[in-house]
Amino acid sequence: MSTGPSTRDHLLEIGLERLRSTGYTATGVKEVLDLANVPKGSFYHYFPSKEEFAVEVFRLYAGGEMERSARVFGDRKVAPLKRLRRYFEELISVYGQRGEISGCLVGSLSLEVADHSPRLRSELQGVYEGWQKSIADVLREAVQQGDLAKSARPDALAEFLLNSYEGALVRMKAEKSDRPLENFLHFAFDVLLKK
Repeated sequence: MSTGPSTRDHLLEIGLERLRSTGYTATGVKEVLDLANVPKGSFYHYFPSKEEFAVEVFRLYAGGEMERSARVFGDRKVAPLKRLRRYFEELISVYGQRGEISGCLVGSLSLEVADHSPRLRSELQGVYEGWQKSIADVLREAVQQGDLAKSARPDALAEFLLNSYEGALVRMKAEKSDRPLENFLHFAFDVLLKK
């Protein structure tokens, strides 16, 4: 019995690497099939279109990111704001300029296809909402523990942090430098969230 990934899973893994490297538009179905060494019929057996394939690839990516946030945010031995900083530091180490493939697929797809694909836009909105909620929950914990003022608005603050991080990633790509991400960390944690 084979212990390797299924054909569908193999296609998704190749698709994830290609979407992260070259984006949605530049990733062709033929290229994915050639890299996966899979016949064309197999692709369409699992995915009715390139757009549905991208949705499934995105879900794979989002699932991995949900696992990351659950792991980091779930470590209750660490103070909430320290967990939040560790989380963003880990994201920057993975998706920053020094990462294997720089940039975040959520942000990249938002810029590239959200205007043109209602299907992908809906998936992106759902991920942003869940991501923002997980950050807001940590900020609520910080308020409860007295690490943030009771007047802090965790939901709005989480939205601001998420938007700032994603904006810093876009600027990082343009500058080919982690400086925007370093500025994000400094102003978010040493100024905005400082007790």
